[in-house]
Amino acid sequence: MLTHMHTNKAAACLVFCGFFTASQVLADAAATPQDWIDRMGNAVQATSYEGTVVRVREGKVETFKVVHTMTDGIVREKVIIQDGNGLEIIRNGNEVHCILPDRESVLVEEWNNQSTLFSTLPSSDIRFGSEYDVLIKDFERVAGRKAAMLAILPHDNYRYGYRIWLDTETGFPLQTQLIGEDNNPLEHVKFADISIQENILASTLAPSYSTDNWKWYTEPRQTVKHEVESDWIADKVPPGFRVVSTLQKTLPDAADPLTHIIYSDGLVTVSVFVAPVTDEKKAGRSSVGASNSYSTVIDDYRVTVVGQVPQITVEQIAKSMRRSR
Repeated sequence: MLTHMHTNKAAACLVFCGFFTASQVLADAAATPQDWIDRMGNAVQATSYEGTVVRVREGKVETFKVVHTMTDGIVREKVIIQDGNGLEIIRNGNEVHCILPDRESVLVEEWNNQSTLFSTLPSSDIRFGSEYDVLIKDFERVAGRKAAMLAILPHDNYRYGYRIWLDTETGFPLQTQLIGEDNNPLEHVKFADISIQENILASTLAPSYSTDNWKWYTEPRQTVKHEVESDWIADKVPPGFRVVSTLQKTLPDAADPLTHIIYSDGLVTVSVFVAPVTDEKKAGRSSVGASNSYSTVIDDYRVTVVGQVPQITVEQIAKSMRRSR
């Protein structure tokens, strides 16, 4: 009788678990791509976590230990590079300390981006059906957690594609791939393990070294004026890219300010830098990983275009820049 009761309870438990799992899958499957993107945006800002991240770029594998939290709108983060000289990056809001233990020195810099690992993620401004198609594909496991794969497919060769695996519980991106024209990953970032927590101890975010007697170097802060009007325009901007911001920066040891025009298609941004010519270089292209740049001289000004987009995109924008008056 006891065995029979246990058997019935086990069967009932299996039925209940099966019903719950199936219901969760149906709920996840019913969510739209926009729902997932909105959840991801909130998760990247608000999620506190510790984990190990593996990044593969240009055949090179890098491993990081990461601790991240946000309190009262301020990002606090610690990144330890597991390879090489043991570089540590400690972030408190926009102030970043790069700790170089082999040189017993600390470089203090200012960062304005909101993510160290995920610098390019879609926002609610991405235009479905115009420049990209966005699909929810397979459900699988990443770092031991159930994830939904968001596929972002470009309509042309002016931008890359993306695959993003989102934690079904929180919407946090557990894995991202930047996809080139041959449909192979140009860059791959993946959590090998992750612990998502409510509270991160302050001691966990502290440097691993005592740096009081080390050499400290501070990068000069830039003077930035937002939304400066500029007479520089591009005649041949790829479809979907629009000017979202124009800044003017006063750089150290520079007599003239630098104009910084930012284009975006809702997913990726492309930066155009315009400054008076200070060298004899005429034009040239370069690339680092999936980021490309093109520099040319127009009317005694050097125009440099940089972005995590194909070379054709930065080159077309740079060559079509002109002064409107």
